[in-house]
Order: sequence, then C-alpha cells, then structure tokens
Amino acid sequence: MIMKTIYTPEILLPESADMTAWAVNACDQYTSDYAYWKRVEKLVGDKESTFNLVFPEIYLNDNPEVRIEKINKTMRSYINNGVFKTVSGGFVLVERTTVSGKRTGIVLAIDLEDYSYEPGAKTPVRSTEATIMERIPPRVMIRRNAPIELPHVMLLYDDRDNTVLNSVKLGGTLYDFNLNMDGGRVKGTFIGNAEEVKNAFYALADGKREPMLFAVGDGNHSLATAKNCWEEIKKTLPETEQAEHPARYALCEAVNIYDSALRFEPIHRLIKTDKAELFAKGLKTGGSGKALLAVNGKTSEIAFDEDIPSGIRKLDAYISDFIETYGGEVDYIHGENELKSFTENSGAGVVLPAIRKEDFFRLIITGGNLPRKTFSLGEGNEKRYYIEAKRIK
Repeated sequence: MIMKTIYTPEILLPESADMTAWAVNACDQYTSDYAYWKRVEKLVGDKESTFNLVFPEIYLNDNPEVRIEKINKTMRSYINNGVFKTVSGGFVLVERTTVSGKRTGIVLAIDLEDYSYEPGAKTPVRSTEATIMERIPPRVMIRRNAPIELPHVMLLYDDRDNTVLNSVKLGGTLYDFNLNMDGGRVKGTFIGNAEEVKNAFYALADGKREPMLFAVGDGNHSLATAKNCWEEIKKTLPETEQAEHPARYALCEAVNIYDSALRFEPIHRLIKTDKAELFAKGLKTGGSGKALLAVNGKTSEIAFDEDIPSGIRKLDAYISDFIETYGGEVDYIHGENELKSFTENSGAGVVLPAIRKEDFFRLIITGGNLPRKTFSLGEGNEKRYYIEAKRIK
C-alpha cells in the first residue's frame, strides 16, 4: 500500500525569544476561567509570545474582529521582523514532562486531502468526535487571513511495539525549557531521518482492511477548520499548483496512544443554571457503570452506561432538552475539582468516567465519531502548548 499522508514541513521556531513566555496553552482550555488567561497575559507582558498569535476561546464573544485583526497584524510583524527561524528537512521530537510522566510526540504535517471529519469516513486521518459545524465559521474567520498556523492538534497512532519512535535518529536540541502556568517542561529535538520515520508510520497500516493511520486526539475543530480553509483555497488553484500549496498541509503532533504518560481523561459537563436541583431531579441515568452528580459543590454517585459513548449521548440529549426548556448554558470542564468548585454557588455538573485507551481505535473504527467532548488527553495544564509554527500562505 502506498501512502503519502505525512508531509515534511518547514517549521518556524522563534530565533531568540524567552521560551517560557513564548509558549502558551491551547486556546480551547480554561474556557470558564478568565483569571487563568489574565495571568498568562500579565506573564507575557510585551514579550514575543504565541499568546499574541492565537485566540483563546474565552474571548470569542469579546470584539472578535478586533482581536483577529490584531493577531494577523502581529503574525506579519513577527515574520517581517525576523522573529522566526526556519527548521527544514525533518520533524521535531517533543518530550513533554508533567506530573503524568514524560510524553513523547513527533511534530509533522499531514496532507488534508487524507483527512475527513465526516461521519463514517474511511480516510487515513479521521476525527474522533462529532464536529459541531457552527463552531467552524468563527475559526475560519480567524484562519482565513492568517499567514501562519500554530498547532495544538494532537494525532494518535496505534503502535504497541513502539516501532515509530525506535526508528527515530536524533539530531540537535531545538529547545528545552520550563512551561508557564504549571505546564511542566518541554524539550524539542530535530529528527533528520524523516523518510524512515514516515515508512515506520505507514507500516502500521499495512495489511489492515481499513488503513486508519491517525485519529485526532485533540484539536478536532481546529483541524476541521484547516480542512475547510484548504477546500476554499483549492477551488482557486489550478491542479498543477495544489500539491505544493502550504495550506494543504497541517502541522500536528503525533503521539503513540500507548505512551505511558498519555492519560485519557473525561471531559465533564457543567450546566450553568439557577435550577440545579431541578436538573438533578430530572436526570435519569442507568447502567452498570458509574458517574458523579455535582450540586452545591458536593458529589453523589449515579449509575451510568458501561458503553460510555452511549451514556454520554443520552446525557447530552437530556442537557440539551433541559436548557431548551429552562434556559442556561453548558460548558465542558477538564478537571473534577474545577467542576465541583464551579457548582458551589450555582449550577450542576456531571463527572464522567474515562474511556480506556485500549478501546479507543476499536470504537472509532466500528462506531465512527464519538460524542463531542467525550475525552481529553490529560488535565488542562498538560495540553499541547503552542511552540512551532508553519506558513499557510
């Protein structure tokens, strides 16, 4: 089987920035915690930083056009003023050390022609959760005029024998520093034998009826946005120019699902309502599994479907019906303690069980997309920080 899914990109890294200020957490984290992002803003100050190049989702309803224009202007300024250096001809091995241990990934690019977020897609790169189409337009608006991309997309691959990482030949260190906001430490090392590494990846799909190479573990909507923008651009290009256009390829980090430091965490549901007791009274769950209901900062055990995706679909349907009837809002929280604290004064929450990583690829191949926000890869401060960038124009 011949595959060309993986692309060797030209990677942009800062030439001489304060790296602890440069790298910030994924934009879809801490979406109910203004204090977190205010601390990041204060820490960065007037230093060169990816904070100035991305759009934290907590601000999506706060004059987005003004913020987007400023982001794009800053991107162009960083390019024109020599903030970036170019790393060519290989990948980056990323070693991220947190309380969960050392997680190892490879920064590479994928061909968006080999990716689909459509339900039931059989492409080599597949989404893992239902894509909420109304979340795409604001992200397209952010990306459409951006000259570069910065990824928080994490792809998962199924490699029990660790053949891909065993194929890697390491070059020089590109960065090694402490991350801000309790993010741990990260080290990036150049990988010069890109073709060998590609072949090790492709061997994972050899002989399989469905050649699924990567599943999107984090950043599903960001990758879907990249796909949509590429489809827009492709329509304007003659076929001879499509293969080399930089927007066709999306920068991602690929991590072995069996990495010992890769923890599958559930994403809990926070229902912002002044009728928390009514929500709890109407919630009907069942099954041989277990979840927790949080009201007034206290939790109680409730039954939950052992087929976790099925249980989440039922829960999300109830939440949607409740909000439609009584008003309110749902948010998605990445930590049990954070969820409980948010319910101390008002609202209700459901603390969900985690999917086992051993079941993950089987669930995607046999059942397609999981419900939105079914899982998270580690706690919020373990998410991918923005470090590398790539031109898309």
